[in-house]
Amino acid sequence: MGKNLTLQERRKQRTRTKLRKLANGRPRLSVFRSSKHIYAQVIDDLEGRTLASASTKDKEFKGARGTDKDAAEEVGKLVAKRASDAGVKDVVFDRGDYIYHGRVKALAEGAREGGLNF
Repeated sequence: MGKNLTLQERRKQRTRTKLRKLANGRPRLSVFRSSKHIYAQVIDDLEGRTLASASTKDKEFKGARGTDKDAAEEVGKLVAKRASDAGVKDVVFDRGDYIYHGRVKALAEGAREGGLNF
């Protein structure tokens, strides 16, 4: 790991390093959580492009506030639907530097309910 990285950057780097070993060519379901919204992307790292994405800011999103666990679960289902439309079934879950708890966990469970395998 590089010098002069913040603790947050080190955690993120450590998580991504472990994911690369487990990926075996599978796309990555990446999560970003802000104070007001939650975002999810299915990224193909081999080609360097986003295959599907969803967030609480989308027009099709019909959930509660973006700071809600229920909203995160709906975003998970929405990204799973869009990923399956793009032909993706198996992914690797990239929680970044966030702990697997609360909204991040709700998004993951929603994506599993939507049909993604990880």
